[in-house]
Amino acid sequence: MDKNEHIRYWRNSSALDWKRTTLLFGNRDYVFALFVAHLSLEKLIKAHWVKDNKPNYPPKIHNLNKLLSQTHLKLTSDEQIFCADMNKFQIEGRYPDYVSNIYKIANRKYAAEYLSQCRKLRKKLLGKTP
Repeated sequence: MDKNEHIRYWRNSSALDWKRTTLLFGNRDYVFALFVAHLSLEKLIKAHWVKDNKPNYPPKIHNLNKLLSQTHLKLTSDEQIFCADMNKFQIEGRYPDYVSNIYKIANRKYAAEYLSQCRKLRKKLLGKTP
């Protein structure tokens, strides 16, 4: 695959994950909606990473801010804080001891607020087409 095909892969995969996010939210599976929302953001950032770096394979990491630091994207300080906060969902969605903690707080309102912020950030990342 060439660079453009890699970028398309990450963007398309992100779009599918965003659809999954909305389905999970609609089914009241808020923890995994947030987990997949993080994954969707991660994949959009990886599309930018591929565009901004010589290799076509981004690092196998999940930390949004670490990935962002290796791109030319410029986020506001609020967006950077939000990305740092979103990182908890990729950890808490993967490990059972963390999942029980997040289930205690991830109700509909909580998830809806995070997903609203995710939607705004996705729009920004998509607007800066890699």
